[in-house]
Amino acid sequence: MGLKCGIVGLPNVGKSTLFNCLSNAKAQAANFPFCTIEPNLGTIVVPDERLNKLSELVKPQNIVPTTVEIVDIAGLVKGASKGEGLGNQFLANIRECNAIIHVLRCFEDDNIVHVDGSVNPVRDKEVIDTELQLKDLESLEKSIGKVEKQAKVSGDKEAKKKYELYLTLKNILEQGKSARTAPFTPEEWELVKDLYLLTAKPVIYLCNVDEKSAKTGNAFVEQVKQAIAAENAQLLTIAVAIEAEIAQLENYDERKLFLEDLGLEEAGVNKLIKAAYSILNLQTYFTAGVKEVRAWTIEKGMTAPQAAGVIHSDFEKGFIRAEVISYDDFIKYGSEAAVKEAGKMRVEGKEYVVQDGDIMHFRFNV
Repeated sequence: MGLKCGIVGLPNVGKSTLFNCLSNAKAQAANFPFCTIEPNLGTIVVPDERLNKLSELVKPQNIVPTTVEIVDIAGLVKGASKGEGLGNQFLANIRECNAIIHVLRCFEDDNIVHVDGSVNPVRDKEVIDTELQLKDLESLEKSIGKVEKQAKVSGDKEAKKKYELYLTLKNILEQGKSARTAPFTPEEWELVKDLYLLTAKPVIYLCNVDEKSAKTGNAFVEQVKQAIAAENAQLLTIAVAIEAEIAQLENYDERKLFLEDLGLEEAGVNKLIKAAYSILNLQTYFTAGVKEVRAWTIEKGMTAPQAAGVIHSDFEKGFIRAEVISYDDFIKYGSEAAVKEAGKMRVEGKEYVVQDGDIMHFRFNV
């Protein structure tokens, strides 16, 4: 299952430095606006301690973690919705992403230029929000006319419902709010998903702070917290410059020691990747054998056949049953054979909803 997160923000807030921390690819990071023109794309490993522990027990020939694609998108400026700066390109790039990582500068440093001359993360957030909202309004107004005709001419119940939802979204956007704040049910969101609204995408606000604020945050972070209180969004506080230094360390023990010196238990980039997983309603199951231990990404609520289809469509079509071991049981007993002997391997059918951390073998016939 492909997952793509776009890193957005005003020019010069630390997007490319963050991208470098996350990805083996090296984006140019420089102290001037529009350093990033073409979007940089990197594939990163999703950190999962469970995969490591399973591999220690199974000792496979190969270990395959699940991955996320990260896109470092060009900085946005006022007027982007009308094509100012790199606006059209920015908006096209962000439309292709599943989630947004919105980087906000939350530190003072006279040596780093701010595109608007002063540090104000809430103002910066509003600049980008406004441009995305204006673009969404433009898209919505085109769609409202079409669905209104369908509702009035054909009397189609679904078209009528869509029309009502579209008007609700239009009202929200005109108030300067993002579409994600709409109080819709999952079924209602399903009806409007073909609008591909930019402000409906899940968002993580990443407050880029200085070293001394990495653990406790600062006044800028508190301002952002208040500003996003009404949104369905996550907030993370990360000292991106420090993360860049940690990423340069080759040795795991050195990285761990560095984090301990800062009073941190885990690298901020790890927290960010896990947060992206969470906000997209994703989870992981595993396949484990001597040839390969592998992590697979699925949406929460997927059934066993749907999870099997992530491996190969034939697995879903010809699904017979799934042999399932919980992660905790596998760790407790130490091997598949020991789990079977203890009577802890379950046989599940087509209705089984896969749980996070399940170790699964699929039986199928095509």
